[in-house]
Amino acid sequence: MPFWDLQKQLGIDVDSWLLRQSMPQPYGRAARCHAFEREWVECGHGLGQTRARRECQPEYEDFMECMHRAKLAKRLKTILEQRDKMIKEGKYTPPDYHQGKEDARP
Repeated sequence: MPFWDLQKQLGIDVDSWLLRQSMPQPYGRAARCHAFEREWVECGHGLGQTRARRECQPEYEDFMECMHRAKLAKRLKTILEQRDKMIKEGKYTPPDYHQGKEDARP
């Protein structure tokens, strides 16, 4: 513990600037990916940068997926390509409400 707590005296918190999801959030709720970031930080705490990169890779990947949704976007693209392929082959016909047609109203 330092003799002078300079961060507290100046009213700044450098630690929260380093983490993306740990900043104060509106309405006091935790950020969307806060839990993933916390797991990643807890995993790497005290290991050192080189060891943490190797040993905490799954936690880091989960955090990045939560932040950027890259795997989800790739999966949705694959699904839409498969749907378009099936429509072109005539094996699938989307329902009317997926084609922009309205239902008949009474």
